[in-house]
Amino acid sequence: MLATWNEIYSNSAIWRTIILFGHVGGLLLGAGCAVAADRLTLLAPAGDTHQLKALAGVHRVVLGGLAAMFVSGVLMLAANLDTYLVSRWFWLKMFLVAMLLVNGVRLARAEQAARTPEPAAWARLRSASVASLVLWFLITLIGAVLPNV
Repeated sequence: MLATWNEIYSNSAIWRTIILFGHVGGLLLGAGCAVAADRLTLLAPAGDTHQLKALAGVHRVVLGGLAAMFVSGVLMLAANLDTYLVSRWFWLKMFLVAMLLVNGVRLARAEQAARTPEPAAWARLRSASVASLVLWFLITLIGAVLPNV
């Protein structure tokens, strides 16, 4: 089955384009919304209820982008399994994606805590936002490196 998919993928510019668009489009959607939300969180004063309301809807959009990246990424992996499974860059990217998901849980918890009068909650929200920004950019960098090494 993988050999068949590899042949279809390798011999079809249309499929490669659609799948790459799914990956880059998912990145644009997920990372774009996350980066914008993280930036605004870092600029907002502690306890800013408008920012907390804005954050409430962002997670679903980011998860939608991640889902598109996951599906397209699995399809690209399946088409080049031998190449990616031995690539240190691929595994670094997967580690960073796992860290992004863990940080996403941390971010959601910090957001919930920031809705309470807990004094350190906003600092945790900002810390998770900084980590989110760093991880999104590192994942994008490694994603750019991956097909070139």
